[in-house]
Amino acid sequence: MYVLGIETSCDETACAVVRDDGPAAADPARRIVSHSLFSQLREHAPYGGVVPEIASRAHIEHLDGLVAESLSAAGLKLADLDAIAATAGPGLIGGVMVGLTTAKTLAWATGKPLIAVNHLEGHALSVRLAADVPFPYLLLLVSGGHCQFVAVEGVGRYRRLGTTIDDAAGEAFDKTAKLLGLGYPGGPAIERLAKQGNAARFELPRPLWRKPGCDFSFSGLKTAVRLALESCGPAPSEQDRADLAASFQQTVMDVILDRARNAVAMFDGTYGAARKHFVVAGGVATNAALREGLVALAEKSGMHFTAPPMNLCTDNGAMIAWAGLERFRLGITDSLEAPARARWPLDPQAEARSGAGVKA
Repeated sequence: MYVLGIETSCDETACAVVRDDGPAAADPARRIVSHSLFSQLREHAPYGGVVPEIASRAHIEHLDGLVAESLSAAGLKLADLDAIAATAGPGLIGGVMVGLTTAKTLAWATGKPLIAVNHLEGHALSVRLAADVPFPYLLLLVSGGHCQFVAVEGVGRYRRLGTTIDDAAGEAFDKTAKLLGLGYPGGPAIERLAKQGNAARFELPRPLWRKPGCDFSFSGLKTAVRLALESCGPAPSEQDRADLAASFQQTVMDVILDRARNAVAMFDGTYGAARKHFVVAGGVATNAALREGLVALAEKSGMHFTAPPMNLCTDNGAMIAWAGLERFRLGITDSLEAPARARWPLDPQAEARSGAGVKA
């Protein structure tokens, strides 16, 4: 079974072909037949963040070529595919429309089934592309636009345990990096600079620290970083910036680990001690310090820590193709009327419960 996946939700234009080799072959090198990606970092870097109009134009300019490249690298023609999957949301609506419309056109022209994939489900299931992780498992999805704990009960079955009530962790990294003059994307830049800094120098607030539940808040943290930077005078030194980067990174880690302990307890209370897989996915999951802390927490909690390979944590076409394949195996397809969505929560009931201003 071969599925083409298209991802255009933000600033990565990506396509991939994956195949189903059965549960015993949980090896991304075998399952990912081809993977093509155009990164738009150079286009957005001068603005310190993603510009939606620029992202949409880049998707239009590069997507057709990437589809052809992925098929050629896989040694396949459109007729050889079993289904065509594309991100249908959530994300920047212009970009989502580019990818979904392309997938609809290909599906209509070839008579192949269309699978409209939730971008968050792509992240949620990406670990199963690389490892034999059974349902249910506890997922920490942490990226530039999303930060939430989810009980992944099965394909299409998600229960959100906690979410950010304002900014996502990745957004906080990007905005802090901009304050420090590090450019975009902020996460890798802060991680590099933090290695040279003293994380104990600046005392920054830890929102919701040691509070019940596993919701997040990062809004006041950025203001605290700005005030700390101003306290260093009109021309902060490189060491000032390194210490502040290290303090910021440590603070975010402390908050996530504190929230994670509560999420583990909630998950165990609902699904039992036998369900022992803790999964982290999303772009911020590439942060080595955060991974190290989560690995230690999982081991202390008696859970198996699992994460997709680094290249599958950030947005990519393979995770969309794989989510499409998992849905297609269950007989789930979509009509050509499937809408593009700027917001699309994994757990719609949780959205109604919390009313959080999260990018669903």
